[in-house]
Amino acid sequence: MSELTETEKQSLEDIPHPSLPEGSNLYGGTKVFPDYQAEPGQSYFTLVHGIAHESSVSFVAILQATRALRKGFEAAIYFYGPGSMNCMATRGFPTTGSSAFPGEHNINDQLKTFIKEGGKVYCCRFGLSLHGLREEDLIEGVIPTHPLDVQDALIHYARKGAIINSTYMW
Repeated sequence: MSELTETEKQSLEDIPHPSLPEGSNLYGGTKVFPDYQAEPGQSYFTLVHGIAHESSVSFVAILQATRALRKGFEAAIYFYGPGSMNCMATRGFPTTGSSAFPGEHNINDQLKTFIKEGGKVYCCRFGLSLHGLREEDLIEGVIPTHPLDVQDALIHYARKGAIINSTYMW
């Protein structure tokens, strides 16, 4: 490392580091709302229109749907438009399955967990086509859907009385 100037040294010493040792609580742990569980027959439906890795929108939506599934809700996620990119099993660099950066496969791994635990994942074929993505490259268990299914899926889950979480990036 290059030598520091006196001003740089002074700036580093203004506040001692680390200000708190690792493991220190920064925030309280009081949960304000009850830990609700699903009542028989309740559904949770998520629409995702966010691009993988461009924000936390898609990943957080998957985590929320997984939590709903674990609370006993019949849970489903529907990816459409650019959100369809989240469903690709071919993610990786320089080869599929290789992570070019830490967390590159978080979405893939969480979708596989969601499906394995009983959640349904839908992906719009038109959304795939907009980005040159192939249906055969979907994560195993992802259900490809017709473009007209987006609205009808929303109607289907609304008529079931589902809690609907619609995420949209842009």
